[in-house]
Amino acid sequence: MSDRMKAVRVTGLTDPLDHREDDAASGALRLKPMLELAEVPRPKRVSKTDVLVRVLCVGMDGTDREIVSEQYGVPPLGEHSLILGHESLGVVMEADAATGLKPGDAVTALVRRPCGQPDCVNCRNGKPDFCETGAYVERGIKGMHGFLSEYYVEDARYLVKVSSSMLTLGVLAEPQSIVEKVWDEVQRIQQRLIWQPKTAVVLGSGPLGLLAALTCRTLGLDTYVWSKSPADSAAADIVRACGAHYKQASGASSTEAAMFGHRATVGDERQSEESEKPISPLDAFLKGHGKRADLILECTGYSPLAFDAMTALGPNGVLALLGVTPGNRREKVSVDRINHELVLENKCVLGSVNASRKDFETGLYRLGRMESLFPGVLDRLLTDRLTMEQVAQLDFSGIGVKAVVDVIPQSEWTRLAAASEGEVAYSFSV
Repeated sequence: MSDRMKAVRVTGLTDPLDHREDDAASGALRLKPMLELAEVPRPKRVSKTDVLVRVLCVGMDGTDREIVSEQYGVPPLGEHSLILGHESLGVVMEADAATGLKPGDAVTALVRRPCGQPDCVNCRNGKPDFCETGAYVERGIKGMHGFLSEYYVEDARYLVKVSSSMLTLGVLAEPQSIVEKVWDEVQRIQQRLIWQPKTAVVLGSGPLGLLAALTCRTLGLDTYVWSKSPADSAAADIVRACGAHYKQASGASSTEAAMFGHRATVGDERQSEESEKPISPLDAFLKGHGKRADLILECTGYSPLAFDAMTALGPNGVLALLGVTPGNRREKVSVDRINHELVLENKCVLGSVNASRKDFETGLYRLGRMESLFPGVLDRLLTDRLTMEQVAQLDFSGIGVKAVVDVIPQSEWTRLAAASEGEVAYSFSV
């Protein structure tokens, strides 16, 4: 086996003197990230808990786009580049028997590693997704190389088995784990009352939004997806295929609604001072259809929509913010109205990021349920399949729904991955 391998990495993330470009308008030197396919040393196992994994495929998402376009990524200390990829599917090549893994096992990998600081109680107790110091590292994102390479080495603690029946969908385990974590949090929070949710609203129809909608449908919730994508888009078709409702959103936020005089109407009754206040198109849509949003999952990262969702949320409901917002946007919001409704209607707003091993295992179980209830729908999410050689020229804006990089052609996967001896046993909560 060669001691070199191919990897896709982003360069120009650290040293401001690298990849300089003269900005004629300002005279300033700015750093320009660059995607490249490179040859790098193949990693080797150095401890008994290390596992050598051959990569089958890697999913690409908005985080990868931001790393390339907005310098979101942080390379390992002392390096100037970062190997991309945090959504992985691979096959074990080498592992000690004591790890519980063996050659031929299909696996996916957790993304975040603990900060190692003694005063971080969550990292000390195996919950780095709730790290308090911010000194964690994440593979392919922050301080640690990712999985978009021919091989990687990982501690067995951070690997999760994927059953052979889920082999083609295992690359979705990481994004689905994000949804599972927040659903677990919502269930815990809603133990505060008797909660019988009926209607869920998902904001955004990217891969995360679609997985959130599919999850809500497997839970039996009447689900609405609010997104700017056209009503005849591939994403909208996927929404309808699982029995959810799709609504193409207008571009106006509640602030823009105020500018254009968009006001609430309540039948022919006399308007109160509160009902005369401008409302967002989202709020108006739900009211117009007689729907109360018991759960809203914000998956766009568009911050004005997050504030619109606070007022659109029904009494005793939960708004979960899953989208990360780059930039420094400023916008006027109706702070009195938001505060008034959050308090008097017992609304809850939570943010959630990353996931734990349990969330990955629950995610794999849930993906299986989705495939059982809505056969073929998950395959429709994976619209763009690329080779490693094509990634350097990838135009993220041209991706249909989700791109997957096949490090090894799919036709060879079953030859490398051993058939599971029965179903993989998971520890999870649904």
